[in-house]
Amino acid sequence: MALSTAPIPTAVAPATAALFVGAALNSAVIATTSTVAALVAVDVLGQAWGGVPGTAAVVGTGLGALLVTSLTHRAGTPTALRLGYLASTLGAAAGAVAVPLGNVALLVVGMLLIGLGNAAAQLSRYAAAELVPSRRRGFAIGLIVWAGTVGAVGGPLLLLPTARLAETLGQPALSGAFLLSVPAGLLAALAVSRLRTARRPTGGRAVPVRSILGSPAGRDGLAVMVTGQVVMAAVMTSVPVQLHLHHHGLDVVGLVLAAHTLGMFVLSPVTGRLVDGLGAGPVMALGLGTLLVSTLVAASGALVPQAVGLFVLGYGWNLCFVGGSASLAVGLPAEQRADVEGSVEAVVWISAAAGTLTSTVVLALAGWSALTLAAGALVLVPALLLLSDRWRAGERPPR
Repeated sequence: MALSTAPIPTAVAPATAALFVGAALNSAVIATTSTVAALVAVDVLGQAWGGVPGTAAVVGTGLGALLVTSLTHRAGTPTALRLGYLASTLGAAAGAVAVPLGNVALLVVGMLLIGLGNAAAQLSRYAAAELVPSRRRGFAIGLIVWAGTVGAVGGPLLLLPTARLAETLGQPALSGAFLLSVPAGLLAALAVSRLRTARRPTGGRAVPVRSILGSPAGRDGLAVMVTGQVVMAAVMTSVPVQLHLHHHGLDVVGLVLAAHTLGMFVLSPVTGRLVDGLGAGPVMALGLGTLLVSTLVAASGALVPQAVGLFVLGYGWNLCFVGGSASLAVGLPAEQRADVEGSVEAVVWISAAAGTLTSTVVLALAGWSALTLAAGALVLVPALLLLSDRWRAGERPPR
């Protein structure tokens, strides 16, 4: 099947631009603060605690998915996204206070609030999908995910400059990322303030996970996105800790994470085209294979293979994330779509909290190679599920 090349109607451009800007700014917030929060926790409490702030952000994203979905039903998409980004701004302010005090508890609260903002940014891809016909939804989702390139790649590269700025202001170097994130969150909220989307307030309700699992589109999308998020979170959380423990500076940490986040986002429009042309299933399968290859490459622990592996890991996550999202956005009934998307998002991020929380513990007990190889092995479960569902679909007699 040829890849779709029809343009997105210009009527949706202002709404898409607003969603794009909000997602881009928030990606800078989550990328920079997650990295720095892990280092603060390690310095204050020890290596095994490095994953705790990141876990708070992941849990906040999972809970935020339910809250943002509920707010969307009650007040509409613009209000829900705006409140999410304002929560992120408040979390960044809390982090800026916590770092000079060495207060990890306050830092965790701040990261939880930043997670709420991340939920808003993540769910905005579905709002973009609602603006276009079903045959273009893969590209629309990919476009909003691609917005993460701006912040998630640029954010880590600002770690060293913001650290120096913080020191100039008489603050600890690690507080710079949080100081940068306060205005970024406010600008994200401002960007979506006049947003107009296809989704209006409705009387929706949460969809039980068992109902989602009853649909091939739902269970495949859920399984692949959960796995992609867990594998990516487990490896990414430990990277700054490992580099820090090997005495690399913030410049090296920023470059390695920039390579990873570049892989996560920069090819999103290509992934969207693949979804529109080939379907969500093949793209999800390709994503799982890419995740496995990436963990094998990164397992050596040497700096260059690690950076390459993390770039590939990022794109494997992207294939799983965009492919799984499209499976939901195209394969589910319109009346269930928003509720299922919110429920799946919550499960994905709360599941990823386990990977985030245990990653630095595994790193401390077993080392980097064991962590990456164990993460890669997780792709076998959704791979078997995809094969099973495709086999069943092929065996189903025509009607």
